[in-house]
This record gives sequence, structure tokens and C-alpha cells, in this order.
Amino acid sequence: MTIATSVKLSEETGRKLDELARATGRSKSYYLREAIEDHIDQMVHDYAIARLADDVRAGRAATYSADEVDQILGLDD
Repeated sequence: MTIATSVKLSEETGRKLDELARATGRSKSYYLREAIEDHIDQMVHDYAIARLADDVRAGRAATYSADEVDQILGLDD
């Protein structure tokens, strides 16, 4: 299943997209879809890490020292 959406681009990005589509014979939609699908997982990961960092700074997430991690994993030989 697919969904339809719209996006506003800067003139420069729109021009680059037009040129790429024209040069390759592929649609602009193809390149927009490729760009989003290639980068969405990394963006989701990056934002999750940023939220976790905020939670750690605010004391809402637990932290562990390297020694504690070793102990939890049974590596404290």
C-alpha cells in the first residue's frame, strides 16, 4: 500500500530534482520516494537518540557505568 503526500521544496532543490528527472527519464516522485526511503530509518534513529539524550540529561532515563554494565552482563571477572 502507498500513501500520497505533498512536499514544499526550495527553488534550488526543485530545480535539481527537475534536472535529475529530466536527465534520467525517471519521475520526480521516484526520486523523492527513493530519498525518503533511503534516509527515513536513519532520521528516526537520530531523533530517538536525541530524545534519549534529553531524557538522560533530565534524569528520566537510567544510566550505567562501564563497571555496572560488565556486572550486569557477567563480565566482571
